Amino acid sequence: MTPQKKAFEQIYETNYPKVFRLCQGYTNGDEALSKDLAQEVFIKCWQHWDSFRNQSNISTWIYRIAVNTCLLELRNKKTVPIANHLKHLEASEDTISVSKEFQLQQLYQCIGKLNTDNKSIILLELEGLPQKEIAEIIGLSHEAVRVRVHRIKSELTKCVKK
Repeated sequence: MTPQKKAFEQIYETNYPKVFRLCQGYTNGDEALSKDLAQEVFIKCWQHWDSFRNQSNISTWIYRIAVNTCLLELRNKKTVPIANHLKHLEASEDTISVSKEFQLQQLYQCIGKLNTDNKSIILLELEGLPQKEIAEIIGLSHEAVRVRVHRIKSELTKCVKK
C-alpha cells in the first residue's frame, strides 16, 4: 500500500463517523442515503486529494466537501418525507428505546425546517466542531456563528417541545 493510500485510509477511518452523522442530519436520519452520501464525500476527497493545500485542517476540508455534497443532494432530490423515516424506524430493531428514537426523529424534523446555512451550522455544532472551524467551513465570522448557534438552539428547543 502506498503512503498516500495509507494516509487516506487513516483520514477516512477518523472522519467517516462524523461525516456520516452530518449526512444523517441533512437526510432526516435516512441511514441508507446517509451512507451513500458519506461514501460520495470520501470519493470526492480521494479524487481531489491533490487540491488540498493545507491551508486548514484536513477535517475542515472534508466537512466543506460533505456540506456541499449534502446540499447538492437536497437540491437534486427532495428530502424523504418524515413518515418514510418513521416506517423505516419501525422496521429496524435498534437497542435504543422507542422514545429516544422518537425524540431523535423530532430533532431531525426540526433541523429539516431550518434554512440551509443554519442547518449546516447546527449539524457541525452537534458534531462538536469548534465554532471558529464552523465559521471557516460556512464562510461567516466567528461572532456570527456564535450568535446563530444560540438562536438556532432556542428555535430547535421550541420546535421539539411542540
